[in-house]
This record gives sequence, C-alpha cells and structure tokens, in this order.
Amino acid sequence: MNGQSFVYLTRERLLELEKQLQDMKTNGRKEIAQKIAEARSHGDLSENAEYDAAKEEQGLFELKISKLEDILSRATVIDTSKMPKDEVHILSVVKIKNLKTNKIIQYTLVSPEEADFQAGKISITSPVGQGLMGCKVGQKVDIKAPAGLLQFEILEIL
Repeated sequence: MNGQSFVYLTRERLLELEKQLQDMKTNGRKEIAQKIAEARSHGDLSENAEYDAAKEEQGLFELKISKLEDILSRATVIDTSKMPKDEVHILSVVKIKNLKTNKIIQYTLVSPEEADFQAGKISITSPVGQGLMGCKVGQKVDIKAPAGLLQFEILEIL
C-alpha cells in the first residue's frame, strides 16, 4: 500500500492489532450492515441522507480494515531480549534530560505505526527518535527538530 517494507511491533501489539481486525471484520461490519439496512427501509434511496451517510461510513470503515491488514502483512515481531542493552534501539525505553530545561523525559522508541506522543511512544523516524538511535548512557546528543536545536543527555536505557 505505502511501499514500506517492515513494520516493527511487539508481540503484544501484534496480538492487539489482530484482535482489533477480527472484531472489525465481524462485529463492525455487522453494525454497519444493520445501519445500511435500516436506512434502506426508509424508502427512496435517491433522497435518503441517512443511507448515504451509512454507505460513506462503510467505505471509511473498509479503508481502516485495509490499512490494518496492510500493517499486519508487513509486521515483524521484535524480540528485545536479543537487542543490545547498552544502546538505544527500537523498543528501548530511554530516560533523557533536556540540557536546556533540565527536564527529565522518558520515551519508548517505536515504529511509526505505534507512535503515540501522549503515551510517551515516539517514532524512530521522528527527529528525536532518529537522534537517539544508537546512543549510549551518558552520551550527549544534539538533535535538529522543527522547534530548533534540542540537546539531550541519555540518563538511562531501561
């Protein structure tokens, strides 16, 4: 679909996405089919806004299913036990200190598909994620970001 080769996921996230897809294909499709059937029962389809809305919802829902299937088809499960413990890699939990503000932040580095800034999960393709990859504890790193130059010190790799 989008030309990327692999999507790196944890075993837990893979199972979560598979469960979500299964639920969408069974329960979600049934719910939308019921909405369409109910809207269809209201008469003339050419002037039935409820029917049009239900069909549009169905199209968007099928697109979500398709995107999820694409992610799962490219998924590669990462075994973090085989990753080096002394340097930052995908799925590392990193505690860093912003050297300008002295604020301590903790991030988990994940694939773009799993990124959730509010949950402290940043993509390895983001400027900060890219800048942290391969770093070791005690290392200071300068990262060019849209907000300007960021300076961090790696405090811990958990």
